[in-house]
Amino acid sequence: MGAMTPIHGTSLANEVFDRLIEAITSGEFQPGERLSEAKLARELGISRGPLREALGRLEGKLVTRTPRIGVSVIQFERGDLEQLFFVREALEGMAARLAAERMSETQLDALEDMLRDHADRPGLAAGEVYHQRSMDDDFHFAIVDAAGSERIKQLLLDEVYYQLRIHRLRSSTRPGRARAALDEHHDILKALQSRDPDLAEARMRAHIRNARFSAVAASAATEDEHAPRRRSA
Repeated sequence: MGAMTPIHGTSLANEVFDRLIEAITSGEFQPGERLSEAKLARELGISRGPLREALGRLEGKLVTRTPRIGVSVIQFERGDLEQLFFVREALEGMAARLAAERMSETQLDALEDMLRDHADRPGLAAGEVYHQRSMDDDFHFAIVDAAGSERIKQLLLDEVYYQLRIHRLRSSTRPGRARAALDEHHDILKALQSRDPDLAEARMRAHIRNARFSAVAASAATEDEHAPRRRSA
């Protein structure tokens, strides 16, 4: 079932916000795709007011608004994507360093349980996709949260996190990447458990570099796939 099903609840704008994030980052809507407010409101069973509020909160994160055209899912050129990963590597590398020093044993146990749950999912077990469905289920966000730096968390959430979720899902479907990413997560966990800040940062940076290579390759493949269509249009 997709994210765009009728909403039944009280905090309407927040629910719409969460649904749109899930739909865009899960691939239900593609980068560059125009979003019809009328169609979304009809599918969600709501008025346009809460929808516009949610879309406004997502502007610059996952959607862009163009005069006389409307709202579209954000789309990045290859260079922009690389820049996002450079920022992510620096910030998450430092977050891993801090987390190695600050994480409680309870937090480490929860992180280990999370990876065990990830490994049991059919898509990852088959080596097809590694999809972390929400912040509560996100290995990287758990480490950023445990690092205890509100500034790092804010920078990642406001500037990087939402946008990269689109590309993380796409790159994780490349052959071999899902299993490799899980193995790299386990390596990071071991460094955190050993309380080694240098090793934790090094392994996080290496993991994100590998993710960057995969995401850029996936982006290039998508561009190549659609290039003939553009030329013939």
